[in-house]
Amino acid sequence: MKINKTTRRADRKNIMKTKRFWTTLAAAVLIGCSSAPKKTYLKDTDVVVEPGTIISAETGQPVSFQQLLADLKGVRLVYIGESHTDQSHHRTQLDVITALFEAAGEVSVGMEMFDFTYQPVLDRWSSGELEEDELLEKVHWYANWRYPFSLYRDILKFIRQNRIPLVGLNIPLHIPPKVRIGGLENLTDADARYLPSEIDTGNAAHRAYVEPVFNQHAFHSDAKFDYFYQAQCLWEETMAETIARNMPAGIMVVLAGNGHIVRKFGIPERAFRRNSLPYRTIYLASAGKDIELADGDYIWVTPPPEKSGQMGR
Repeated sequence: MKINKTTRRADRKNIMKTKRFWTTLAAAVLIGCSSAPKKTYLKDTDVVVEPGTIISAETGQPVSFQQLLADLKGVRLVYIGESHTDQSHHRTQLDVITALFEAAGEVSVGMEMFDFTYQPVLDRWSSGELEEDELLEKVHWYANWRYPFSLYRDILKFIRQNRIPLVGLNIPLHIPPKVRIGGLENLTDADARYLPSEIDTGNAAHRAYVEPVFNQHAFHSDAKFDYFYQAQCLWEETMAETIARNMPAGIMVVLAGNGHIVRKFGIPERAFRRNSLPYRTIYLASAGKDIELADGDYIWVTPPPEKSGQMGR
């Protein structure tokens, strides 16, 4: 069969039309998928929870922000979780801190993001002596925490503007990775001096929660879960001990990753073992993430995560 130039041109046009059709269709499908609202379900139920909803684990029912605030004013410690790169979580944390400060007056903030050796620097920040660039340099932010400072800027500005005590909770951040690789017993004396007085690794429920996290990480083939779990407990015992050692009058709001407060067996119960002070936990769950009432005293569903890459320094 002989194919002339006119036929070839017509075939090429048809091919291009077909490509454009499938490209347009694919784009429409992708746009439809990306704009579809993400649903959050309470596990073992058919209940869909919309962003902005606060659920009481005690009743399983939604509560208003004012009802939440009334309860929080009656305790000494309020733990608010986070996914570190989710800006909506940090806005929610600031909303709670602001409301408690306005309602109760005496408020302090403890943060996982700073280790306790930087406390003199944090005191200077709270007293208004330091500018932002000075804080970043003196706490070695991008050598230690590394997440964009913009995520926490508004919280820290509010603390500075209102002279709110700021407490660094963490152990020096170079120590947990060493424990994860070599265990507690192989720390040098120089590192071991920072350890808390007690490290409880005997909570079976906590251990069962942490093990799947270990299995999801791409560690080297001879990594040991026991060491990984020791590092997790070290983090949480240190923060619990720092909280107990630095409780001023009024309410301390603790900001830490969700994994450290979920089901209370991370920081909250370890701190309670030390000081017996009443507390509440607020677990922040991004839309699209299934949740359980056991995750916190309150479950607060936030909008889908924003892309951290859009945020600056």
